[in-house]
Amino acid sequence: MLESVFGLFGAFGLLVPVVVLLAIVLYLVPIPLWIAAWASGAYVGLFTLVAMRLRRVPPSVIITARISAVKAGLQIPLDDLEAHFLAGGDVVRVVNAMISADKANIPLTFKRAAAIDLAGRDVLEAVQMSVLPKVIETPRVAAVARDGIQLVGVARVTVRTNIDRLVGGAGAETIMARVGEGMVSTIGSADSHKTVLENPDHISKHILAKGLDAGTAYEILSIDIADVDVGENIGAKLQIDQANADKQIAQAKAEERRAMAVAKEQEMRAKVVEAESEVPLAMAEAFRSGKLGIMDYYRMRNLQADTDMRDNIAGNPNDTSTPRV
Repeated sequence: MLESVFGLFGAFGLLVPVVVLLAIVLYLVPIPLWIAAWASGAYVGLFTLVAMRLRRVPPSVIITARISAVKAGLQIPLDDLEAHFLAGGDVVRVVNAMISADKANIPLTFKRAAAIDLAGRDVLEAVQMSVLPKVIETPRVAAVARDGIQLVGVARVTVRTNIDRLVGGAGAETIMARVGEGMVSTIGSADSHKTVLENPDHISKHILAKGLDAGTAYEILSIDIADVDVGENIGAKLQIDQANADKQIAQAKAEERRAMAVAKEQEMRAKVVEAESEVPLAMAEAFRSGKLGIMDYYRMRNLQADTDMRDNIAGNPNDTSTPRV
């Protein structure tokens, strides 16, 4: 009984290493992938699959992409697929983009497709946009014609991807900015807003003539003005603001002149008061020098009293033109 137990443990101890070794071999040598590649006509050797495992390249991704390429009639070296994966690229997406480009008769090499993918652009979407152009709608662009009327327009730009300029070319944001700039320039150069409303196609023709797709990753096929609305009368608002500003300037200048006149008047009054204060001194000096007699003084007082009486009768009691002694 004891011998049978020891024999069972010995057999189990021998089975465990065999199972572990078999699992390692099956992991390093993906037999199902090897069979799938051989059956698809994209044969890959077993040692090559083992080397992929050792290089930390998932064979399933590479073999799947290779099978798709071979079935589509594309011959892509296995080393190029591995190198692109190790560089951080999406191998399956690049291969699918090349298949789509080949079916659409668009020249696209693996080197260019890999460069586009590594540049951060979606190469499959770029190929799809080359086949099926994309419509980009600009935001509402406001511009003012020469007659001062504001127009607000929206344009729809039909573009397709330019594969040759996709690496290093500007994106859709640049296209929209340039189209908006062209709309502002065209509307601003119009003599009347009515001209723009009557012929909105002049805007698209003027924009297309500028070649706005230069240096971008897209080719502009058409520009259509979707909507043009009349906005505010900017010219009238500017004239009103200018008139208000001129009015405030005129009021400030008038207030300045009034203040100067008041100051001048106060200065003259001060001089009059100063002159009146010297009259009693002059009369006293005339008495001392004998140039003015007592009868002359009384006659002057009588004349003053008569003048005051006439002023009161005339209703002008505040007239101070005659000096008081």
